[in-house]
Amino acid sequence: MGKAMHTEPSLAEAYRYCQGLTKRRAGNFYYAFLPLPRAQRMAIYAVYAFSRVSDDYSDEALPTERKLALLNEHRARLHECYAGKPSGPVFIALEDVIKRYAVPQSYFDELLNGVVQDLTVARYANFAELRGYCYLVASVVGLICIKIFGYKDPKAEQHAVDLGIGMQLVNIMRDVQEDAERGRCYLPQDEMAKFGYSEADAHKGVVNDAFRTLMKLQAERAREHLDAGNRLLPLITGKRARVCPAILRGLYASILKHIEERGYDVFTKRARLSAREKTWIALKIWSATTVKNLLPAKASS
Repeated sequence: MGKAMHTEPSLAEAYRYCQGLTKRRAGNFYYAFLPLPRAQRMAIYAVYAFSRVSDDYSDEALPTERKLALLNEHRARLHECYAGKPSGPVFIALEDVIKRYAVPQSYFDELLNGVVQDLTVARYANFAELRGYCYLVASVVGLICIKIFGYKDPKAEQHAVDLGIGMQLVNIMRDVQEDAERGRCYLPQDEMAKFGYSEADAHKGVVNDAFRTLMKLQAERAREHLDAGNRLLPLITGKRARVCPAILRGLYASILKHIEERGYDVFTKRARLSAREKTWIALKIWSATTVKNLLPAKASS
């Protein structure tokens, strides 16, 4: 008997695959996606699935050269998808998203550049360098999302960039110990030197005045970007879609608050939100944002 022919999944099956992957892996993001209208929610699942699969290649227990080769193959499949030849459930769903919402290929290429950078760069000399990294791994996702949400004012793009940077900075603060154990340091090197805190200190979990001062600066920077990202909301044309970035900002602002309340001790216990906290924050923001959207516009004077 000959080999069985490989059959690609239908579009509906492809979207269900992406939905299942997102539900299993998305964490904070899954709560933010729930208020979206179904078509936009399924599109976001496909984008998340692409991002998750990309990250998984970099997390494999393989030599860096092999990881980079796998990412190059993944990029080639992305380019084939844009050429109308998708393969596998993630790319079959993604092709539909690309056509439906006119998402530029450059966004996905930049996202992959960020994954590659994670494999090849372990230190950042200053915040300007770190900001570039945050743009690639987080802000670009925001730019993809607002193409799906809908917007007309180009200012929305900068606010989406800001929100992504703020969220990634919170992640960096939360994961100092985990990154140190992996031989990485995302805190700006010049600021560490300025305040007298070393990577050896981070590896040992030292929380002293130098560390608290260093982290206070990161917290102020993160909050500034999260607040700037909040200005994205009224620029999104889909009123239900506004809830998604509002919830994301709320979740990350809450994680940041936890870090601050612990005196920046991110070593003793990882700052995280319980499922109950996430649900409460999401429902509170969903309710507040929905009510605000339903209120009649004020008459101009």
